[in-house]
Amino acid sequence: MKRYNIADEPNVLKRVSVRLIEEYERPRFDNLLEQKHYLCSAKMVGRSLRYVAELDGEWVALACFSAAALHLKAREKWIRWSPRQRARRLGFVVNNSRYLVLPERERLPNLASRALGLFLRRLSRDWQARWGHPVFAVESFVDETRYRGVCYLACGFEAVGPTAGFKRASRDFYHEHGEPKQLFLKELQPGARALLRRGRWPEELIEHEKRIAGPCPWRAPDLKSLFDRFRELRDERKGHGLLHRQPFVLSCAAVAVMMGAGGYQALEDVCSKFTQRQLRALGCRRNRDGKYVPPSDTTFFRVLSKIETRKFDQIVGEWMLEQDLSVIARLAVDGKTLCGSARTDGKALQLLSAVTHRLRLTLAQLPIEDKSNEIPAFPKLVRDLPNAEAVLVTADAMHCQQESARVITQERGWDYLFGLKGNQSGVLDRAERLLNKQAFPP
Repeated sequence: MKRYNIADEPNVLKRVSVRLIEEYERPRFDNLLEQKHYLCSAKMVGRSLRYVAELDGEWVALACFSAAALHLKAREKWIRWSPRQRARRLGFVVNNSRYLVLPERERLPNLASRALGLFLRRLSRDWQARWGHPVFAVESFVDETRYRGVCYLACGFEAVGPTAGFKRASRDFYHEHGEPKQLFLKELQPGARALLRRGRWPEELIEHEKRIAGPCPWRAPDLKSLFDRFRELRDERKGHGLLHRQPFVLSCAAVAVMMGAGGYQALEDVCSKFTQRQLRALGCRRNRDGKYVPPSDTTFFRVLSKIETRKFDQIVGEWMLEQDLSVIARLAVDGKTLCGSARTDGKALQLLSAVTHRLRLTLAQLPIEDKSNEIPAFPKLVRDLPNAEAVLVTADAMHCQQESARVITQERGWDYLFGLKGNQSGVLDRAERLLNKQAFPP
């Protein structure tokens, strides 16, 4: 490589350019990583992009971006997304799995941060062009016994904590290697973390979410407790030779829905990814070959079509509280009309549902009586919700009623946040007057 005057480094770095490598350059690229990178490997996991940085026609830095790690406690805490959101949106986070600067640091001390910044500027756009969707955050691991990660900090990464020191050996097994690394994370656009944990994505991004959910986020002992809860329900199926017990089918359905499944075929697809240990914990019995087999879409249909949905929602809600008390810390109550569910009078069936903000999980729902509306159904629905502390119930202006507020605050001991519009002019005027006077300074 040419020798450059360090005093002229700012002008030299302006001549650095980055690009994706061509296919014919792949052998040279891999060979450099295998020879000069401390991991001595050029193998990538899942979808990937490979970049090269050039200075006056010479290769000066190599970078690989590939699939994000499956489980990172520090990353999950940094983003604050739910297990279901992580399973569906992990593909929007990428890993800077390899970064190699070829010249010695003394020649151009700021080359590493300059090239990395250029890579990151075009990463999401290139990922969209190659793989059909953008990416919003990038992670990287730094071995602090070798490097300090200064170039990452200079590019806006945050050091969020060391890893546990394990490496993945197979789908569900990890080996301890005793070499924890520092995890660095960066948003590729402002508000990326908030976007990744949003309850509902913008319309232009929904199509990019995975249609089939990712790995099951719950441990086998937790899944067994769900099976035990469903054993109290009576099996309405008749006949001999039933392969799957009803509690097992309901447990599979509940977990699959919480992981993002939205139909009978999707239930089958998600459950087919469960491990043998998970299927056993959910209550599956061995078949003639000694294996645990998930239910089919037709089995899900036969069982779920006969079950009492209100009791099903109650069991799932109580189980979710055992796993994470914060799951119903915020609930939204709203009505919806079921398409294609016309009654004898030709009107469609309307339901009032309580849905968690974080997981979008329906905890309870009630049919709205004919010739009525959502207002009288609201107190009944709130009374049927699982017991919990410090819950905030949100609803639109229709439910800004004294009885609804009384049930939430006096009977359940919770808080509420209701919309208030001009159709209740007297209440609106008093609220505006009191807020201006007591809650906010002039």
